[in-house]
Amino acid sequence: MRTLKSTGGVPPRQRGFTLVELMVGLVLGMLTVLVIAQVLVFAEGKKRSASMGSDAQVNGAMALYTLQREIQMAGYGATSNLDALGCQVKGQYDTDAAKAFSLTLAPVVINDGGGDAPDTITVLRGRTTGFSAPVVLSGAALKTDDHFTVQSSFGAVVGNLMIAVPRLQGPATWCSLFSVTNDIASPTTTLGPTVVPHVATATSKWNQNTIFPAGGYVKDDYLLNVGSLVSRDYAINAHNLQVTDRSPVNGVTASQDLYPQIVNMQAMYGKGTLDPSGNVVVDTYDNITPITNADWRRVVAIRIAIVARSNEFEKEIVTRNAPQWDVGATATINGPTTAPCGTSKCIALDVSQLADWKHYRYKVYDAIVPLRNVLWNS
Repeated sequence: MRTLKSTGGVPPRQRGFTLVELMVGLVLGMLTVLVIAQVLVFAEGKKRSASMGSDAQVNGAMALYTLQREIQMAGYGATSNLDALGCQVKGQYDTDAAKAFSLTLAPVVINDGGGDAPDTITVLRGRTTGFSAPVVLSGAALKTDDHFTVQSSFGAVVGNLMIAVPRLQGPATWCSLFSVTNDIASPTTTLGPTVVPHVATATSKWNQNTIFPAGGYVKDDYLLNVGSLVSRDYAINAHNLQVTDRSPVNGVTASQDLYPQIVNMQAMYGKGTLDPSGNVVVDTYDNITPITNADWRRVVAIRIAIVARSNEFEKEIVTRNAPQWDVGATATINGPTTAPCGTSKCIALDVSQLADWKHYRYKVYDAIVPLRNVLWNS
């Protein structure tokens, strides 16, 4: 307020702001509010980008850790004899043929997604409380038999899942999954030092003779004790790392989402050869699934890459090129296309199938995981 000086003894007069002064004040106030709002919006955007980026890092790191742990344990029990690698295992729960399935007896199988689509990784292993060792047959076992005669049933426990493996594998001689039983009504169905029964009962529905080869099994074939079979598929589904687990109780598969915002997963077999000192050295990485037992023996490591995405949509384009998987300057890569990236070489992990993919941030997590059970058993 402005005060006017009095003149001639007349009391001073007071008057308010002029219209121009009010308008100037309003404009200045609006400009101040606008600047403050822009600063707050920018700060909040940076905060969201940082927090979402942190979430993506946690998801990516946990997804990689989960796969590493599974691959490190892969093959336990199932690879205690490397002659079995690559054998096709047939199993069936109950008499329903729809519940029959087949899997490859290998620690890890990579199912190529085709092109740049995410791969699927299948992990197989046993889960036993005791030592798992091959049990050798001392006599033939017909398809219709309800027991195996063995040299020693060491480690076999009622309820254990076991895999019958032929020494000579082929189209007519495959592996079969069954469970150990104990019925003392007959010597041949009683679990003993030289007998491993597999009687089909209401509580042992894994024992279906229809899955055994027509010629059965012969002397010197063997049984692998996997205890409680673990067969898991890891895949990308709707931007989530998902696991599909086959139940050892009833053979039913169930899927579960593990970590969100995992948008791509690629894997390669690390194939090696024996050097003069007897050590296995990885000399090639590729995504070609082995066919023969000799090829499976060469697989001693799995190389994986996971792409995690931030959940924050950025108004501006923040990603202009596909995330890069640095595979090193000296690694021999067969199959996936590599390109120079600085002093190294990289594989582009395509995410262009995602809507508005350039408006999100990505991070690549990768690891080389040795197949310890294969290396130890070799």
